[in-house]
Amino acid sequence: MGAGLRGVFAAALLSMCGVATAAISDGVVRIAVITDLNGIYADWGGQGIVVAAEMAVEDAGGEVAGSPVKIVVGDDKLDADHAIDVATKLNAETHVDMVTGSTGSNVAIPLQKWAGERGIVSLTSGAASTDLTNKACTPTGIHWTYDTWALTSGSVPLIMENGGDKWFFVTADYTFGHILERQTAAAVEREGGKVLGNALAPYQGSTFVSELRQAKDSGANVIAFANAGKDTQRTIREGYELGMPGPGHQWVALLTFLTDIKSLGLYVTSGLKFTTAFYWNLDEETRAWSERFYRRVGAMPTMAQAGTYSAVKHYLEAVDATGSDDGVTVVKKMKATPVHDFFARNGHIRKDGRMVHEMYVAQVKKPSEATHAWDYLNIIRRIPGDKAFRPLSMSECPLVQ
Repeated sequence: MGAGLRGVFAAALLSMCGVATAAISDGVVRIAVITDLNGIYADWGGQGIVVAAEMAVEDAGGEVAGSPVKIVVGDDKLDADHAIDVATKLNAETHVDMVTGSTGSNVAIPLQKWAGERGIVSLTSGAASTDLTNKACTPTGIHWTYDTWALTSGSVPLIMENGGDKWFFVTADYTFGHILERQTAAAVEREGGKVLGNALAPYQGSTFVSELRQAKDSGANVIAFANAGKDTQRTIREGYELGMPGPGHQWVALLTFLTDIKSLGLYVTSGLKFTTAFYWNLDEETRAWSERFYRRVGAMPTMAQAGTYSAVKHYLEAVDATGSDDGVTVVKKMKATPVHDFFARNGHIRKDGRMVHEMYVAQVKKPSEATHAWDYLNIIRRIPGDKAFRPLSMSECPLVQ
């Protein structure tokens, strides 16, 4: 073989090696959905998150880059150590390329770290802590739907405009609740309001009457609930039974889902204001996808469930475009590509992994205003993405530094 021919042959081999390096590592793209399937967040996350991920895979035709896409599912039981054990087992058995589904920040942060150390993509749609794109950010981690900063960006100014200048918090006594209260309190003070105090509420508490009475006696004209899931539902119901919020007072549930309103009913929640990333009845596109989801689940989607579909869809498109399931390669493509679907119009992913998109302030309708089942909300304000999320200039994420 002549030298020239040998050179061509060598170049061809290098080229083939390059293709192999970029290709799907084991011929299958595997997504691990690890979420709370039976706990206090299961109503708004749970099986609905699994279904949303399955819909994204089906809409991609079940394959990308010529390789099939498979979903494996695990219950995190809202316990970080258990979630890591589940993820490790699934990865050992099936070689996981992407993990999604976390609804609790106590699970999402260590799970994102676990994935980052292995070059696995992590897409968080349910957990709220801004630490995911701040000090706990990773090269393969993306925070999709909302965070604690965005949950305050619309509701706080609106409530302040309507006379709510003295705040008291009923706060879940763990990382998520503390961060949510701290960032909301800072927003209140930026707007010229005062924080009169807080009552720390137990996680999965059996009653919140004591904390609610502290709030009622505080002199505050705004009572803010910095908790989530069934804890939020119980807090609102018990507050309603205590005659709250009462004339001249407002209350705000800082993290509220459509399923909370469904569970409590419009008589209990009427007038409640909160910030959300998604509402199924916003327009024709949101209704069309949500009705498909409803036929499978029997409930309209929450923002965490709709966000999961959007995140998985964007991930699969990036895998298809790059022909690779390498985590860093895929996330680089995801960050370079605008997000445009029924969930997010003109969204984009920043260097720190924050997906930036429009948020909404919603108010629960009066019972007389609802025209049909799940017709619960009026959208009273839209918040542009660049106003909804914490500025990148404030980030402590090493990827930004």
